[in-house]
Parts: sequence; C-alpha cells; structure tokens
Amino acid sequence: MKNFFRRKTAVLSLAALVAFSAVGFGYNTITVAKNKKNEPTNVIMMVMDGTSAGATSLARWYKGEDLAMDEILIGGVRTHSAESAITDSAPAATALATGHKSNDKVVGLLPSLVNTPGVESVDSEDAFKPVANVLEGAKLLGKSTGIISTSEIQHATPAGFSSHATHRSNYQDIAEQQVYQEIDVVLGGGKESLLPGTSKNARVDGEDLTKVLDAQGYDFVQTRDELLQTNSNKIWGSFAPSALAYDFDRQTTSNEEPSLAEMTKKAIDTLSQDEDGFFLFVEGSKVDWAAHANDPIGIISEVLAFDDAVNEALKFAKQDGNTMVIAVSDHGNSGITMGNVNTSGNYSGIPVSAYVDPLKKASLTVEGALNQLNDDRSNMKVVAELYGLDNLTKTEIEILKASKSLQSDMTKMLSNRANIGFTTGGHTGEDVFLYAYGPSKPYGLIDNTDIAKTMAAFLGFDLNKITDKLFVNARESFEKRGYQTRIDVTDEHNPVFIAEKQNSRIELPINKNFAHVTKNNQSYTKTLDGVTVYNEKDFYVSQSALNLSK
Repeated sequence: MKNFFRRKTAVLSLAALVAFSAVGFGYNTITVAKNKKNEPTNVIMMVMDGTSAGATSLARWYKGEDLAMDEILIGGVRTHSAESAITDSAPAATALATGHKSNDKVVGLLPSLVNTPGVESVDSEDAFKPVANVLEGAKLLGKSTGIISTSEIQHATPAGFSSHATHRSNYQDIAEQQVYQEIDVVLGGGKESLLPGTSKNARVDGEDLTKVLDAQGYDFVQTRDELLQTNSNKIWGSFAPSALAYDFDRQTTSNEEPSLAEMTKKAIDTLSQDEDGFFLFVEGSKVDWAAHANDPIGIISEVLAFDDAVNEALKFAKQDGNTMVIAVSDHGNSGITMGNVNTSGNYSGIPVSAYVDPLKKASLTVEGALNQLNDDRSNMKVVAELYGLDNLTKTEIEILKASKSLQSDMTKMLSNRANIGFTTGGHTGEDVFLYAYGPSKPYGLIDNTDIAKTMAAFLGFDLNKITDKLFVNARESFEKRGYQTRIDVTDEHNPVFIAEKQNSRIELPINKNFAHVTKNNQSYTKTLDGVTVYNEKDFYVSQSALNLSK
C-alpha cells in the first residue's frame, strides 16, 4: 500500500489531538504557514457534507494511500444545533458561516427555539433575525468572494454562506439573494432556480436571473471546457439543472461537468488576483446524499473528489503563506462502519481486502448504475455488475427485477458483500474531524460556531458588527425617523418594503441589493451594502439603506 500512514501524526486519535490542544500544543508539525503579515489574508472554507469518520477511513483504504486531508488533521468539531443533538445541514451551515446556532431548516437566521444545553438563548424579538456570514464580511472589506457546490448552489450548506431564509427549501429567495450578493465566482448546479419554468425549483416570480448576471458582467458558463477557458474575473457556472453527478459517474457519463478539484482550482486562480485577498467556500455535497442512501460507492466517490479539492487548496496555501484552509464535515450521517453483523465474532482475522475488493468491482454509484436501467429492467444483470454486483444467481437477479425498493436492495447487497455496516439512513450526532492549515488556524475540540469566529478574526472583522451594519429592522428604524411604512404585496412573489415621509419615498425590494428612491419628484436607484431580507414577519435592511432617509 503506497505510503499508507507514512506520517505518524496522521494516525493520532481524535482524543490524542484534543489532549495536545488542551495543553497548548498547536498540532501541525508538518505544515507551518509563513504568516506574511503585510500581505492580504485569504480563507478557503471547505465542507464535506454528512461525512463521518467511518467514511474517510473507508475512502483511505479504498484509495490505498493517505488522503490529502490526513496531513492537516488537527482536532474535532461539535455539531449540535440549537434544538437537537443531531443537526440538519441548514443550522449547521448557519453555525459555520455566522457563528450562531439555529433551528432545523433555518438558513442564516437566529433561532426561535433553544433547548440544547449550553446554547445561549435568544430574545423572542430577535427570533429569525438575519445574522451576517463570513462571506458578507469579506465583501465589505473589499475582498473577492466565491462559493462552490456539487449540489444545487442554492442547497442548504452553500445557502448558509450566502443567504438568509426561514426554510432551506426556499430556493426562490436563496437564488435571488445569491445573485444580488454579487459574489465573484459561483460554481455548481441549480440552473433551474435562475430561470422561470415549470420544474420543481424554477422561478415563480417570472424573473430571469441569468439576464441579471449578464448585466452584472458575469461570464455565465455551463460546461467544463467553458469554465477552464474563461479569463473573466466574474464567473457564474451552472453545470446542471439541479445537482451535479457523483464524481465516479461524472468521469463515465457526465464528463462535460467539471470536477470539484477543477472548480476549486479555477476559483482560487481567479479570486487570488484580487490584491485585497479573498474568501472561498467549497462544498462536496453528495457524500451526504450517498450516506442517506447507504451507498458505500457514492460515499467513497465523493470523499475522494473532495480530498482532491483539498489538495488544490493546500497547494495554493503552502505557496501563498497567508491563507487559512479549513476542511470539516457539517455533521455525521448513516453511522457507516467497516464491520457489520457478519464480522461480530471474526473481525480480528478479516483482511482489508475483504472490505475493499468487493467495492472495487463497482464502476458507478448506485444512482449512476440505475440511470442505465431499462424501463422493463431487462438489463438488470448488466446494471448490477456496474454497481459491483457480479456473479448474481438467477434467483438474485429475479429478486432485483421484482424489487419495489431497488436502490436500497442493491446497496444492502453490496454492503453485505463488503462487510460494511450502517445504523441509519439519517444524520448522526457524533463529533467530526477538523482539518486546518495556515496562520491562526483553529485546533483542538471546538464548537462549529467557533469556526466562523476564527475565520472572521483572521480576515479582520467582527461578525456582530457586520450584522449591525447589514441587518437593521426596517419598520422600527424608519418609523423612528418619522416615516410611515408598509409592505407592498401587489406582486405576492416580490414584496417591497416602502417608507414614505412628505416628499420622500424609499422602496426596498426583497432579496435585492438596491433601493429605489424618490425625493422632490426626482427618482434614482441606489446600490446598498447588502441584500434586503424578509423573514415573513419583518424586513431587514442595511445601514446604507437607512441612511437614505437622511
């Protein structure tokens, strides 16, 4: 096995890492950044969604050598939400991006319910108030920003770093906010949420956001080749209507899509041209999806693809010397283990090959294999072999042909052959590994909210002060200045906050970063510092919007 576990530090247990940190040791004896203080700071924040320690262990054995992440393993992260020991991705992303715990399905807003021990309560009047994320803080400092995801870019985790919504499924608001945040590089899936149409997540407000992107000067790219060839400093890549393919499947059937590593490298090359520095968020989304499906092949596919992206980030950070790289899972998923009921009494004598070799036979994930299945299942044997299920008996093939839960039956069959166990099809509440590199990096056993605070401090801002600047309660603040206010819902899909006083009228449309102002019969449009957010109760606007009332 090539160079496997070649670095002694890479095999320290999580408990040992925490013990080191507790006595003041910053674990990272191999890679020490230069910390060139007079140069701009950068942060590359990377999330492998829904990845438990069992998933990275299995991927390492499958690869046959160390992961890039192993070199920078430095601690652990607690992942609970404000209301549960087991978090959803939306409050997990909110914690990582804003430094605040939140509730199930909530993106970028404070919680309304707090019942987890140790989580600070929130005043009732502040329930669902927007709180600033690290990307918004970086933008206010003049840094370039980017988000990347292998899911829809509007999915919960990238949404947590770029938007504010009462429910993660509200792609309408999330997509619009992302566009009007004017993030410099956006790469992933989710094209359907930019356009009107009849598909599940198509826009219902009739707005074509691709035209807005064009007006903002983006190069809108839709294939791997277009991405790699563009020289624009503003890139929006939409490579699929919804999510991108699993990496194993992409290499076989969807190679017009870029890999996560290619998107990461392109984003770094583009953003690093900014003399003020940059913030980049990268998500490997579909480890989580594969874990929900109990698909070991999908898990391995996406852990390895994410690790390749981490390698690209580290190559840049080591050369740059003033870039912090953080890689972490937002939560565990599936309880995946090497070892199951088959190995209860004989585990000590089972070689690695017994776990890995059955998995090596698969060329596609279960999703990719089933995409090749004929409607009448006449090619069931061929499809099963694509997923590594060879030498099936006629009885087994007939069982699969008749199955009413074919995906589940196939993953169970392969996992049984490989002695892989799963405890659930949902998220899990254990601590996850923390990987970090560069100056001021976090280490030890920390809370997920600490990561946002660490990134903000390194970049040079206070998240609470950014919140005060970006999210003022519009009604309360304008009325204190003598304005009459109302919410215009003439267009139910595009509410507008309106403040009026004598010959002055200020209109603030939902999810956008501008205001329409009329004073003394003269009208103009003013660009604001951030987007206007409506939490279904109150509008929140930036201080720059309130300043228009002077």
